[in-house]
Amino acid sequence: MSIREIPLNRVRITDAFWSPRQRLMTDVTIPYMEKILRDEVPGAEKSHAISNFRMAAGEETGEFYGMVFQDSDVAKWLEAAAYSLALKPDKELEARVDDVVALIGRCQQPDGYLNTYFTVKEPENRWANLLECHELYCAGHMIEAGVALHEAAGKDELLHICIRLADHICDRFMQVDGIPGHQEIEIGLMRLYHATGNAKYRDMALRFLDLRGQDPQWFEKHTPKHPGVHYGGYDIIAEDTAYNQSDVPVREQTVARGHAVRQLYMLTAMADAAADTGDAELIAACDRLFDNITQKQMYVTGAVGSTPHHEAFTVDYDLPSDRCYGETCASVAMTFFAHNMLAIKPDGRYADLMELELYNAALAGMSQDGKRFFYVNPLTVDTSVSGIVPGYEHVLPQRPAWHACACCPPNLARLIASLGKYLWSEEDDTVYSHLFIGSEAETRHGRISMTSGYPWEGKVEYTIHDGGQFALAIHVPQHAENMSLRVNGEEIPCVTLDGYCRVQRNWQPGDCVIAEFDMPVRRIHAHPRVRDAAGKVAIARGPLVYCIESTDQMAILSGIVLPEDAVIHTVESGAEAMVLLHAEGLAQEVSDELYSVNTISTTPIQIRAIPYFSWGNRVQGNMQVWIREA
Repeated sequence: MSIREIPLNRVRITDAFWSPRQRLMTDVTIPYMEKILRDEVPGAEKSHAISNFRMAAGEETGEFYGMVFQDSDVAKWLEAAAYSLALKPDKELEARVDDVVALIGRCQQPDGYLNTYFTVKEPENRWANLLECHELYCAGHMIEAGVALHEAAGKDELLHICIRLADHICDRFMQVDGIPGHQEIEIGLMRLYHATGNAKYRDMALRFLDLRGQDPQWFEKHTPKHPGVHYGGYDIIAEDTAYNQSDVPVREQTVARGHAVRQLYMLTAMADAAADTGDAELIAACDRLFDNITQKQMYVTGAVGSTPHHEAFTVDYDLPSDRCYGETCASVAMTFFAHNMLAIKPDGRYADLMELELYNAALAGMSQDGKRFFYVNPLTVDTSVSGIVPGYEHVLPQRPAWHACACCPPNLARLIASLGKYLWSEEDDTVYSHLFIGSEAETRHGRISMTSGYPWEGKVEYTIHDGGQFALAIHVPQHAENMSLRVNGEEIPCVTLDGYCRVQRNWQPGDCVIAEFDMPVRRIHAHPRVRDAAGKVAIARGPLVYCIESTDQMAILSGIVLPEDAVIHTVESGAEAMVLLHAEGLAQEVSDELYSVNTISTTPIQIRAIPYFSWGNRVQGNMQVWIREA
């Protein structure tokens, strides 16, 4: 038996940190997103996505509105809604989901084709411009939604629609070469293969992957010379093959390049296919790119994508803090990629990455009220330049209510709502616990529950509710120190292999395993080639990276210094006992001189740092992660 996740319907989250956030999803965010899709939120960016479907079904007149990939917003909302129904049955939400699914069905063409943009606006140009037009991307997201409704909510209407869509795609592309301009269909087809057992969907996904990069000029040869305007003046250049990773065959790629989300969706599908087939070349390519991203192109928060130009990776160690792109979708996709790598091999590095993304770069993409969202997640924000000065237009000091390109909010919603499937996996003789998120799982070896004080405390407790002979493999986070294990009160050795501590025994009902570890405050220093972090330090505790905000500091943030010998204290604050960090620091005194030859004078100050995920939820102000150290 291969390593596979424990299905969502067999996991229940009971966690002090994450359960309220999932309730926020079910009670606030997902209903709010539906209102956005229906253009029912005054003052928010218009979506018109539901109206696009009505026009495609012939039930409304007007002009198609939004991005060429506007359909995907509805698909991701449906996927999030499916997980919401699994978390909390809701007859009203279920009825509205059914209505949207029925509407989608009425849009589907007799041959299975499904896309509102081309049905409404350019019916004659179906599949004519794979580079720009996102038909396969939208199809991939719709298929994911269909599978989610089937698996999480027991509803099959959209699945049947998506099987027809996937069959149409297989008929169209299994014999005729075609490459998605934006990778995603590969993920959808792999999920459909797992749900149905029909290997042709896996084969189609592999064909899309394997054709990529075989002919770097493919898009140049097959893109219309005058394709029309699909991005409002934003051009995708067919000759820029690195942008969509079509410059080198996927099995030969060594460095993450181009559009970050495209790269990571591709890797998510590659890892899934590699886990299923055991393909050594695919596994090696995934490993190489995982290492390149995490060791040379990833921010300390887990964010990826260094530049707004093409929302892309650039070169190794180019990680500017204030112009960082760090798209929320990219952090969501990093979580997907790491999760699928765990199906290849249970290696703690992958669980560490999931943890980093979930508690930092991904979670920062949503406000604490569940109604505002970041597209871009920088590590430094200065309100005097952010969103104003050329080069910083993308860096916003506050989360908007919605976006014209709204890929990120529903992406984050589907991740948080489906969090249960990232916690556990199993094989014949082992149950793996990847994340310290309080939960209960129905495994092949019986029911196991876990309680956790994470991310604030380093203590987790497992209860084995049924008996049997198997190993419980507990992920030991890379930051954890002095991990100790007790089984039924008796201390046992914690021997770690590949980031997991395995406890093998013949378990009895009621057996209890307690893992305890220290979570000291850590000072993180960057590689000297990371220019923006030179002479600076980031502070972290447990899975959380911290930052400072101007609302807490009586000083200019860039002039604050954390002495090397300063003791950093933990302080509990707020209703959820959030752990803040305090330290005695120094602040450069401000004069009217632009430049001065005088010795810099400093004043003692109290530095107050908050978890990065929580920034931007009070007054609008400045923020930074990296702090000067002396």
